[in-house]
Amino acid sequence: MTADPPLPGLAETASPADKPHKGHRERLRKRFLEAPGALPDYEILELLLATAIPQKDVKPLAKDLIRRFGSFADVITADREELTGVDGVGEVACVALKLVREAAIRLARAPVLNAPVISSWDALLDYCRTAMATLPTEQFRLLFLDRKNTLIADEVQQTGTVDHTPLYPREVVKRALALHASAVILVHNRTCRRPISHSIQ
Repeated sequence: MTADPPLPGLAETASPADKPHKGHRERLRKRFLEAPGALPDYEILELLLATAIPQKDVKPLAKDLIRRFGSFADVITADREELTGVDGVGEVACVALKLVREAAIRLARAPVLNAPVISSWDALLDYCRTAMATLPTEQFRLLFLDRKNTLIADEVQQTGTVDHTPLYPREVVKRALALHASAVILVHNRTCRRPISHSIQ
C-alpha cells in the first residue's frame, strides 16, 4: 500500500543531516528570554520559523528571507504569494509569519478601541503605521467614529497598486451612514503623512 504524500506546507521529518545542533535552539530561546531586543532580525525570524518547521534547521531560511525582503518587518508584511514562492516556506510557515503581523496590528489597535480617538492621536498614528506603513501596495483605510469620537469600525476601503489606489466618496458616505457614524478618518499609506479627518453630519 502506497503512503499518501505529505500535504503542502506541513513540516516533514528531516534527515539527521538537516537537524540543527541539539543545543542551538535551546540557547537561542534562552538568549531571547534574557534579552529579546538584543537578537538580530534573522534570529527572531529563526525562532518564529522553528515553531512552524520544528524538525529542520531554519537558520539558513531565516537569513535568506531577510536577504530577499530586507528586514523582519518586511518579511512578515510580504504578500502570501511572495512568501510561498521562497523555497522552504510552505503554508504552515506562511501562516506563522502572517499571524505575527495580525497580532501586531491588534496590539496597536487596542489603545484606540472604545476610547476617544482625538485624545489618543499618537496611539492612532502608531496603529495606522503598524497596519499600513510596510504594505507593498497603496491602501485607503477608513476609521468610523461615533459622536464621542470613539472608534466604532475600522475597514479597508480600497487596496490598489504600488503607486495608485482609487477612492469612491459615495461608498464612504454610504458606509458611514449605515454605521451611524458621526465622523470618518481616511488614512492613505502613501501620500498622507497624517490621517485626514472629515466629519459627516
